[in-house]
Amino acid sequence: MSRPFLDAGARHPIILANGSPHTGTVHLNQVIDHPNISIGDYSYYSGFDTPADYAAALAPYLYPGAPERLAIGKFCQIAHGVRIITSSANHAMDGFSTYPFAVFNPDLIGGYAASIGNSRDTVIGNDVWLGFESVVMPGVRIGNGAIIAARAVVTGDVPDYAIVAGNPGRVIRRRFDDDVVERLLAVAWWDWELERIARHAEAITGADVEALERGA
Repeated sequence: MSRPFLDAGARHPIILANGSPHTGTVHLNQVIDHPNISIGDYSYYSGFDTPADYAAALAPYLYPGAPERLAIGKFCQIAHGVRIITSSANHAMDGFSTYPFAVFNPDLIGGYAASIGNSRDTVIGNDVWLGFESVVMPGVRIGNGAIIAARAVVTGDVPDYAIVAGNPGRVIRRRFDDDVVERLLAVAWWDWELERIARHAEAITGADVEALERGA
C-alpha cells in the first residue's frame, strides 16, 4: 500500500527505509498545543534530540496568556537548535537599570508588562527555512520563502524570498528578482489543495515560474 504524498496529521512525517518513523522530525502543529502559538500544516522541526516540550524548546519565553503571539506559516523547515525569542523576554530599558525587580516581588508587578514595551507578535511566513541554531528576536516578521542561515541572529523584519546571514543578521541577497517574487506571491502555492501540490511538486521545487503559474 502506497503512502500518501504528504500527511498533515502525522506526528513524524519522515518514514525510514525500514518502515520506522524518524523521531527527530516532527510536524510542529502535531506536538505543540499552546494558546499563544499558531502553526500551519506541514511545518516541521528536525533535530538531534526529542524535546519533552517543543513549545518551550522553540520559544522558551512565550508563556500562555502572554501579550504577544507566535505565528508560523505552512511548509516551514526549522532546523536543530532554532530559538525564537518573543517579546516577553524583554526587560524594561527606559530607566537606569534593566534588573526586573517586579518579576521577583508581586507588590511591584503592576504595570511592569507595559513598561517592557514591544509586545509585537513574531510572524514567520510560509515556506521559510530557519537554519541550524538560528535565533529570531522579539517582534520580527519574516516573509514568505525566506532563508535564515545557520546561527544567524535576526533582529529586524525580513523581506519575502530574502537570504539572511550573520550576527546581527543582514540580507545578503534576494533569492529572485522583484518580478519573480511578485509572481510567486500571487501563485501562493502553499495555499493550494494537497492534490494540486502533489501534481505540481516538480514545478514548486523547480525554477520555472511560468510552469508554476500554469499549475495555478
